[in-house]
Parts: sequence; structure tokens; C-alpha cells
Amino acid sequence: MGDFNNYGGTDEENSEIARLTADVEADTDNFENWEKLIRACESLDGGLNRNSSPQALATLRNSYDRFLLKFPLLFGYWKKYADLEFNIAGPESAEIVYERGCASITNSVDLWTEYCSFKMETTHIPHLVRELFERAATHIGLDFLSHPFWDKYLEYETRQEAHDKIFDILKRVIHIPMHQYARYYERFRQLAHTRPLEELVSAEELARYRAEVEGEAVHLGLQKTELEVERDIRGKIDQFFYLTFQNTQTETTKRWTYEAEIKRPYFHVTELDHSQLANWRKYLDFEEAEGDYNRIVVLYERCMVTCALYDEMWFRYARWMAGQEGKGEEVRNIYLRAATLFVPISRPGIRLQFAYFEEVNDRVDRARAIHESVLDILPDSVETIVSWANLERRQAGLDAAIEVLRAQIASPTVSIYTKAACVTEWATLLWKVKGSVDEARAAFSKDADAYADSRHFWQQWFDFELQQPTNSEMETKHLELVKRVFTQMCTKSRLSLGIKQELGRIYMNYLQNRGGKEAMKDFLDVDRQMFGPRSVSLDAKAKDGKENGVVPELDPTSRLKAEGRFYNYYELHADPDENAQGLADFN
Repeated sequence: MGDFNNYGGTDEENSEIARLTADVEADTDNFENWEKLIRACESLDGGLNRNSSPQALATLRNSYDRFLLKFPLLFGYWKKYADLEFNIAGPESAEIVYERGCASITNSVDLWTEYCSFKMETTHIPHLVRELFERAATHIGLDFLSHPFWDKYLEYETRQEAHDKIFDILKRVIHIPMHQYARYYERFRQLAHTRPLEELVSAEELARYRAEVEGEAVHLGLQKTELEVERDIRGKIDQFFYLTFQNTQTETTKRWTYEAEIKRPYFHVTELDHSQLANWRKYLDFEEAEGDYNRIVVLYERCMVTCALYDEMWFRYARWMAGQEGKGEEVRNIYLRAATLFVPISRPGIRLQFAYFEEVNDRVDRARAIHESVLDILPDSVETIVSWANLERRQAGLDAAIEVLRAQIASPTVSIYTKAACVTEWATLLWKVKGSVDEARAAFSKDADAYADSRHFWQQWFDFELQQPTNSEMETKHLELVKRVFTQMCTKSRLSLGIKQELGRIYMNYLQNRGGKEAMKDFLDVDRQMFGPRSVSLDAKAKDGKENGVVPELDPTSRLKAEGRFYNYYELHADPDENAQGLADFN
């Protein structure tokens, strides 16, 4: 749409839409900007109808299509779009929108019910309408709040005067734990009194009930008429369905507490309260313990609408599904939805998990493509670069892994701090995979000046030297190597005193536990430089150098990158705090 010079409105309207389009493209995650754009498009030409200009209609459709591609779970906007298409182009166009909407949000009771209602009014071929109702039932029929849908289905069959089908629907519904279960049972019971016995139960069950009634009569020495036999059979059947009602009542009661705590059952871009997430976790725990696969999936799908922007829930859904036998495609679909539609790429963990899933399933090229797609948007994602390098190490060997790191180091779009992390990973591979300590040390040493401001670089080099095996004869040489790294870090880097103190404590611990006769002299020197008063501290010397213009200080943005820590997403998994209050941050 951004290529159009004419949006189909007045000059003023075109200018406004061009401005709003630019705002949307500058920040596609900004929901308010999208809403403003949609409203402006809807008001083009004084309100769009079938007589509006082709440009205005194209502008509207383009905006809705892009908006709903970005936010596919907004059932209300799918309904608005379908209504607009009905007014503009007729029922066929509206039906296409409904189909797209129901494919995007398959478990929306509201949208399916609206679609079925639309079909009732625009289609006069009963089997087509019933086919749609049955499709909808497979997606939303078990929803705890599905009563508007079932009411609509019963309304349609009432219009058709299809009492047998009404009874069949009620016979299904009375088994479903839902919000308004009782009134369906009452209607079923009333209707059951008017239906033939053959419709109430199967032929085998009917024969069993008849045998019981006739056996009881013989036992009591009674001769019953056929009417009396039918009455007694109906009594037994009524008792059977009453037991069904009691079971449904029990199952509904079990879920009522969790349902009552769901304050926002629909999707929105704003955060949920911690209490809402805690309730979803408990509800899912409950359904999983109950063990009904279909009901568990229905609840997960409901949860993934409300909690679509929380990768915690996508991880949980994928892990649960992976634990079910033969559900590989279902797991893949969960990852695809999370990665392509809902979880922002700024949180790449779910995408990396998806890549590992594809690797396990012998789709290594797809696993590579997932890593590449993340780095196209986040070239400084160290976690993704290291993950990709290790993917290549597993599948193609050490040289392939190093080539990934080499390419990132050479890339002009990758920051110096990310390159420093790549060098440390390169050195680690040379050390732990190739087994060459000398090559690893050379990799660290080669460009130490270039990466001097990276906390991660010094931490990894320091850890590398500390972990080298030694003995009493080699300890002096080992101390020299460790001391060299620490000294270079102190003199070459512009890291804050707090970071240097952190590494200083590790060095002091090394000196105390493994140092020789002269070690305590170094220990006291480090202690003075790191923790002494300003007049004798390392910090004073560093600040004096900066003030004299020798070494410029890092700006706040660079310092944040220089001193940042790198984690794998799975290292950050923790049990949620069920007592947390307030809004739950997406991150």
C-alpha cells in the first residue's frame, strides 16, 4: 500500500493515510497506530460501500489484510472485515473473510458463532449450513463458554423444525462440562419424553432395559402391558441420563473455580496480571491430570489466545504435546505459530527450540534456515550465533562451526562486542573439540586489543587459563599465564571498576588457593588496586587517564553492551513465582 500515491480519498485523507502508514511501518508492533490506520481507511470517501472507488476499497483491504496478518487473534476485527466485505462485495467475499478468520483463530466461539449465523441467513441449502456447524463443533464444541454456539445451532434446527436433529444435538451437549450445562439437560429431558425409545439409546441398550423390566415383572408375578413396559423403560433411561447430568455437573464444578478467575479470555497486546498467568498454569495442571487429550488441547488453545505473547506458554504447550505419542506434526505446528506469528524475534529462544526440534527430525536445512532468519533481524544475537555454530559442529564438523563464527566476525553488521563473543567461542572449540590449548590461547591473544572492552572476552579467557591442568612443576608458568590475562584486562579495558573487581576476586581466590611463595604479594597488590581508597586504586589511575585525554570513556550504550552477559534461553528458565503481583512482563 505504501507504493500508492492515491489512496482513494481526498488530498487531505490521502495525506493522513500516508502519514499513518508510515507510522505503522516504522513500528509494526504499535497496536494504536494500526487502529488509527484502520479507522482512517474505513472513513474514506465518507464511509465505504459497493459504490466507492477501487482505490479506496483496495486501501481498506490492504490495511485489514496487513493488520490481521500481524494480529490474527482479534476476532472482532475479523467480524468487522467480513461485514465490510458483505456490504461492499456480497456474501461470497464475506465468507472468504470468515474462512480466513476461523483458520487464524480456530477456537474463537464468537467468530465461529458469527460465521454460522451469517451462513444461516445467506445460505438456503441445509446440508451446507449443517456442515459448517459441525466444522465449528470440532473446534469449539468443548469450550466451557461454548453455549452461544450451541444455542445458535439449536436455533437453526428449530427453524428447520428438525426435532430429531435438535434431540441429537442436546444428546451430545449434555455430556459437555460448560457454563450453562443445566438448561440443556432440562430441555433434553423434556424432549426425551416425546421421542421414540429407539432414538434415546442404542438397540443393544434398549434390549437390555427391556429385559430388565420384563425380568422384574416376572419376579414380582406381574403381567405388564406394552405401554407399562415402555413407561418403565423410559424411567430407567431417564435415570441413566440423570446420572450423565450428575457427572457433567461434577465435571463442571471442578472447572468452575478456574473459569471464574479468567478475567480476559480474549487476545490483547497488553500484559496480563501475574494472577491470570498463575490461574492458567493451575488450570492446565488440572486438565493434564484429568488426562482427556481433547479437553487438554482445547484448554491449551484457549490459553494460547489469551497468553499468545508469553513464550512461557508456547514452551509449555510444545513440551506437553511432545510427550504425547505420535504428535510430531502437532508439535511442529505449535512451534510454527509461536515463531512466525506471536513471540517477537527479540526473544529468540522459542525459535532456537524449534530449530533443535527440526534437527532431531532430520530437517537440518530447516534448522539452519531458522538460525539465519533470526540473525537477519538480530545480527548481534550471540546465543543464536553460538547455537548455529554448534549445529554445524554436530552435523558437519569443527571446520563448519568455525566458518559460521568467521563469517560473523567478518560481517560489517555485527558489533565489536558480538565479535568478541564469537572469538571466545572459536577459542573454546579449538580447546575442547580440537584439543589444542596452544591454538585456543593464540585465538584469545591475537586480537585482545580489539576486544579489550568486552567483559565476556576477558571472563572466558580468564576461565580458560584457570581451567588448564597443572602440577607443582608447572604451577609457576601457569601463574604467569593467569596473571598476564588479569593484568591485560586491568590495563587495556575500559570496563567499570565493579566488573574488574568481580574478576579480581576470582584472581585473588586463585592466588590464595594455588599460588606459591610470592603469591600473597600479588594478592595484596590486587586488593589495594581493586578495593583501596581512590588515591591508590586502579579506578583512580583509569579516571586520571580519561581526564587527560589518553583513553576516552565508554558511552552508556556501549558500556551496556561491553559489560553484558550472554545466556542461553534455557539457562533462564525458572519456576514462576505464584505469589507475584501486578502485570506480568512479556520478557
